[in-house]
Amino acid sequence: MVRRPALLTRPLRSRLLAPPAALTTLPERFTSRLHDERVAAWLGIALGACFLVAFCTGLVSHLMQNPPNWMTWPSRPVNLYRVTQGLHVMTGLAAVPLLLAKLWTVYPRLLQWPPARSAGHAVERLLVFVLVGGSLFQLVTGVMNIDYWYAFRFFFTTAHYWTAYIIIGALLIHIANEWSKTRRTVMTRPTDGLRRRTFLLTVFGASGVVVATTVGETVSPLARLAVLAPRRPGIGSQGLPVNKSAAGSGVTALARDPGWRLTVTGRVRRELTLSLAQLQAMPMRTARLPIACVEGWSAEATWQGVRLRDVLRMAGVDDDADVRVESLERYGLYRTSEVRPPHWHDPLTLLALRVNGEPLDLDHGYPCRLIAPNRPGVMQTKWVERLVVR
Repeated sequence: MVRRPALLTRPLRSRLLAPPAALTTLPERFTSRLHDERVAAWLGIALGACFLVAFCTGLVSHLMQNPPNWMTWPSRPVNLYRVTQGLHVMTGLAAVPLLLAKLWTVYPRLLQWPPARSAGHAVERLLVFVLVGGSLFQLVTGVMNIDYWYAFRFFFTTAHYWTAYIIIGALLIHIANEWSKTRRTVMTRPTDGLRRRTFLLTVFGASGVVVATTVGETVSPLARLAVLAPRRPGIGSQGLPVNKSAAGSGVTALARDPGWRLTVTGRVRRELTLSLAQLQAMPMRTARLPIACVEGWSAEATWQGVRLRDVLRMAGVDDDADVRVESLERYGLYRTSEVRPPHWHDPLTLLALRVNGEPLDLDHGYPCRLIAPNRPGVMQTKWVERLVVR
């Protein structure tokens, strides 16, 4: 009897019957030293610091724009909002290279199989999924927002705000879960760390370059370096950037109407109706103040106008009153803004009529706009027509 040769040799049979590569534990397939815990730990520390700063400064912006009844923000220091939002955007941009490097370092672990070894491990993996997905969402939509590219249908501010809480919660749990391992990894001196140091320095350098080429939109002396910034000081009508034009707001005809009047009404002893000529006849004051935007850019200018407190006192307003400033705009989330006592009492808070020695350009709020210290740019209401005291 002639024995038939085996159709498959044993080694080949073993390879074909083995589970697919995707079903094996992937970390063993990645032998690069850059996929180790030390690199991931240092990147995680830097990324966590950026996220915490961005969260705190973003919370400042939210509370300034939507303060609870018990909270009153001060009008000084003048540049507080400018600094916090500059930090918010710069740390967010710096986090982009850090997050990409972090994901590249740990992706073998993200692809491991089976995805969960126990119920506890499944919860841990779900937490990491939320943290990674939320981080990518925040950074991608954040970069789109500062570039004014709204390719999404949802309202960015609301989505950004609530996602920040999800991320920071997941991050704090992740830090508590990984703290002992990260501390042990960082404190252990490696025997061969040249490639790791080179890789980390490259990533940190990339973050530094991103910051250096955008920080000029907040720090005016560095404006020439801000080649990646969507807004730069000095570029725009009357040397100031314009976010929302008069034409885009639909107020061109109303603002140019010779019959324009400023009305002061509400909880006052006497209502006022002032023409532009009457405002111009009042004592003019000068203030050097920035317009500071939540998108990170800010630009300083010299403003001239009437002190808001002088107009309100002419109307007989109580010292503890709040004031709603209304624009000629008929629609929009920011057509009105609230001015609380610390701000309207401040002598730097003006109903501005001129900027940088010239009458206000239509796009900067002609005939009259609000300018006050330590306030978000969206609350520096343009094309003012009414002050409602409450």
